[in-house]
Amino acid sequence: MHIPFNKPFLTGNETAYIEQAVRSGKISGDGLFTKKCHHFFEDKYGFKKVLLTTSCTDALEMAAILLNIQEGDEIIAPAYSFVSTVNAFVLRGAKIVFADSEASNPNIDATKIEALITSKTKAIVPIHYAGMACDMDMIMDIANRRNLYVVEDAAQAIDSYYKDKPLGSIGQLAAFSFHETKNIISGEGGMLVINDEQFLQRAEIIREKGTNRSAFFRGEVDKYNWVDIGSSFLPSDIIAAFLYAQIENIDAIQAKRNTSWQAYYEGLKPLQDAGKIKLPFIPKFATNNAHIFYLVCNTVEDRVALIDHLKKQDIYAVFHYLSLHKSPYYREKHDGRDLPESDHYSDCLIRLPMYFELTEEEINAVINGVKSFF
Repeated sequence: MHIPFNKPFLTGNETAYIEQAVRSGKISGDGLFTKKCHHFFEDKYGFKKVLLTTSCTDALEMAAILLNIQEGDEIIAPAYSFVSTVNAFVLRGAKIVFADSEASNPNIDATKIEALITSKTKAIVPIHYAGMACDMDMIMDIANRRNLYVVEDAAQAIDSYYKDKPLGSIGQLAAFSFHETKNIISGEGGMLVINDEQFLQRAEIIREKGTNRSAFFRGEVDKYNWVDIGSSFLPSDIIAAFLYAQIENIDAIQAKRNTSWQAYYEGLKPLQDAGKIKLPFIPKFATNNAHIFYLVCNTVEDRVALIDHLKKQDIYAVFHYLSLHKSPYYREKHDGRDLPESDHYSDCLIRLPMYFELTEEEINAVINGVKSFF
C-alpha cells in the first residue's frame, strides 16, 4: 500500500469554475471568482479586508512594504519557520532577530520576545505552526506597549482560532497560503489580510504594481497613475476559480481532516505514554485545524531511522524546517544565541501523511508502521 505524504484533493467543481472564468472573458486578476473569494473570507472570518495573492510569500512581501521596512530595522520571528516568513523582510533590508520555540510546541516562545526588542525593532512575525495559535494575548500586549506591528504568518492556519478569534484577524496584517500541501488549495496561491484601516488603500496600490488601478476600475478616479512602489501580486482568476470550489467545501474538508488527526492521536498515544515520542500539544486557548499531524522523536537518530523504516513500507513521512538561524545564508548574521528548542524540532520532528482522502486503513497502516519501529 503506497501512502504519500500529501495528495491534493479536488472537490469536483474546480474545472467547472475554471471553465466559467474562461468563458466570462476575464481571466486576469480581480475577476468574478477573486471577488467571490474576497467576500467569502471577509464574511466568514470577519477580516476587515482580504486580497488574494499569487502566494503566501507575496502576501508577506506586501506586508513588509506596507510597514515601510527599511535598512537596519529589526524583525522578531521564530527560527523554526519557513524561509518566506523572514525573507520578505530581509528583501527590504531588515535584520532578523530569531526567537526560540516553546518547549511544548514549535510556536514562538512569547515569553522570550520582550528581551529581544531594541530601539530598531519594527515588528513581530509569529507563525501559527500546524495551524495552532501562538499566545496572541501576550504577543499583542508586548506589541501594543512597545509600539510594534504584528504580522501573523497564518500560512498553515486557515479556519483555526485563538480564544474564538480567527487566526489572521488579530495582528495588523496576516498572510495565508493555499499551496497544494495546505488544507484549502489552489496549487500555488495566498492571501493578505488587512485588519488595520491605515493600510487598506495602500495595500491595493502595492498589489497593482504601485498604481491606483483598482480605484480607477471602481470609478473613484478618472485615470490611474503610478503612485507608490509595488509589484504584480494578484493571481489569475483561474486560480481564484479553483480556490472558490475549495472554500465552498471548507467545513467538510476540515471535518474529515480532524477525524484523521484524532485517529492518529489516539492510535499513537500509547507510545507517548511510554516516553517513546511526543505528540502535538494544543494549548487551551487554541483550536486545531488538522493541517499537520506531527510527532517528536527523542533523538535525531530515531527520527532518521523512523523515516527510513516507514519508507521501506511505502509510507512517506517527512521532517520539516531546519533552524533558520543556522542556515548558510543567515548564520553569520545571527547574534550567536543558542536556540535549543528550535534545534530540537529541526532534529526530531516528523510529519505523518495527512490529506483529505486518507482512509482509515491507511491511517492504521501508518500507526502500525510507527509502532513496529518502536
